[in-house]
Amino acid sequence: MKLIVFDCDGTLVDGQHLILDAMQSACRNCDVSYAGDEAVRQIVGLSLLEAIEICYPQENEKTHYALKDAFVERFQELRLREQDDEPLFDGVRDTIEQLHRDGYLLGIATGKSKRGLLITLKNHGLSDYFLTLNTADDGPGKPHPSMLHNAMRDVGIAPEDTLMIGDTTYDIQMALAANVRAVGVSWGYHDGANLVRAGAHYMLDHISHIGKVLDEAFL
Repeated sequence: MKLIVFDCDGTLVDGQHLILDAMQSACRNCDVSYAGDEAVRQIVGLSLLEAIEICYPQENEKTHYALKDAFVERFQELRLREQDDEPLFDGVRDTIEQLHRDGYLLGIATGKSKRGLLITLKNHGLSDYFLTLNTADDGPGKPHPSMLHNAMRDVGIAPEDTLMIGDTTYDIQMALAANVRAVGVSWGYHDGANLVRAGAHYMLDHISHIGKVLDEAFL
């Protein structure tokens, strides 16, 4: 048996417009200068509070928590307005269904909250495909290897039989720290060249190409 663990935002779904809007709104509410879209994209994948601390190091702890609360409030408000607020990237549904049919064990490791992840999976009808879900609520966030350790323990799979697929350097660093093969994707929030420099063993230009990577990784 082989385990494939996916990141969520930037890998399976594109919620970029929600994230940027929520951060802009949080900054307005807290009277903090917005760091800019690119700066915010670079911290997607981390747990929210850590992301805010990195993005706004000049602010104090009280402001960090205020930004976090304002971000969550706005993000939830936007999700209630949108019917398809986090669209799946092209090919994701077909690929997940095919991997499931082929007998791979599937998991998710994400900086989302557990509540947010469950909503996303339910909205896309993907809840039944993933055996292990690890989120920002479950312990140290990326790039700490805890989420991958938890995923492997959940399904009884060793590192050599596990693959991590993600769009940020945090995903790659987490995989390497857990002694897991790291697969970067070119359609997410971090530049593909940065993923290679971070140590990605493989790169994907489209999720449907995962079969070739699996053949090479699990010879």
